[in-house]
Amino acid sequence: MVAARTASTRWLVRIIPLVLAGCAGLATYVVVKRVCLDYFLQIQPKNGVAAAFLALYFFFLLLMLLSYFRVFLEIQQNPGVTPLGERAVQQREQEKERKRLGRKGGSDLEAGERYEACADNNPDSPGLERFYSKDVFVCNTDGRPRWCSSCCTWKVDRAHHCSELERCVKKMDHYCPWVGGVVGETSFKFFIQFTSYTALYCIVVIVATVICLKSKLETGRGVDGLVIAALAISAFFGLFTFTMTATSIRYAIVNLTNVDYLKSENIVHQLAIRVPRGTQATPNYSVVTYPLPKSSTPDHEEDSPRDQLATRTFAIVKTEMGENPWDLGPYRNWKSIMGNNPIDWLLPIKPSPCAVFENNESFYEMGPLYQQLRRRFGLPELPKREEEEILELKQQQHENGTNST
Repeated sequence: MVAARTASTRWLVRIIPLVLAGCAGLATYVVVKRVCLDYFLQIQPKNGVAAAFLALYFFFLLLMLLSYFRVFLEIQQNPGVTPLGERAVQQREQEKERKRLGRKGGSDLEAGERYEACADNNPDSPGLERFYSKDVFVCNTDGRPRWCSSCCTWKVDRAHHCSELERCVKKMDHYCPWVGGVVGETSFKFFIQFTSYTALYCIVVIVATVICLKSKLETGRGVDGLVIAALAISAFFGLFTFTMTATSIRYAIVNLTNVDYLKSENIVHQLAIRVPRGTQATPNYSVVTYPLPKSSTPDHEEDSPRDQLATRTFAIVKTEMGENPWDLGPYRNWKSIMGNNPIDWLLPIKPSPCAVFENNESFYEMGPLYQQLRRRFGLPELPKREEEEILELKQQQHENGTNST
């Protein structure tokens, strides 16, 4: 579990569920007791109206509660954060120790001691192989992946650093204390379901209370203060959740997060796209070869044939401003987040397909723009022989490992 950074945020996350429970409790009392039982059944003999409102109310209440518990638990237990780098782990342990000793009146640790924020220049940097084992990944100008100076680790594609958690979160959308934390790759689907069912739940409350109030005014029975309170609260949350639902659905259809969308019109993605081993740079693109060289001196030992066989060359190219490499088309974008069938769209059970996506090509499924970029920059296609050589190398390594045991 990843805790929020500030004490105020932690307390807010604890208090908000109680506030929501109180609002739902008030709405339940008003709709069930005051509106349906006391008014529609006893004062106005409208059994059908009362039954319809009770059925709709409890139906959407159940779905709202299920989706809320699902998104809350997902955010608490599996928020989709990336692992910290070794330097960040050491620094945070030092900060904990400094705080512990500080409460006793002193500390031997320097208060200004900080880890180096620059990227790891080690060619064998932990986690780097995870990127160049793919066929395409987001990179910097030098062909290396993006670096998070706070987490001291290579930042996977579409991950953003969350200041509230002090961690990088995959496909971070926004930090929402109403659902207990950061909404990202693992929880975005359940967040959409929760806001959708809450908006529908509020509509039922609004309609029931408005009809009740209108009928009471027409018959001269006066107004009920609790009914008015339930109407006001449901109108507030209904408008809020309807807006969030519409916005989130729009992001899902175009395969963007809130963070992505805020800069989508002006952003240019820089990608490292795999090309045949030994491809030379051209005026259209530069190249980088992995694993990175361990020495720049002319007298260093040449890589062994096996190491040469395992090398990979990448062309470094840029998209046009506003292009989205992960745009699969509206329907496929929707399915990548909400699931492959309407049952998955409606029930908060299965995780998003994008959250469990595994592919040697990229961290997330690439859209048509990937192949368009290969043609746009004249990138040579990968020969099948190179793929076969890599498979043979892996088979030899497996056999050598088996024989050695």
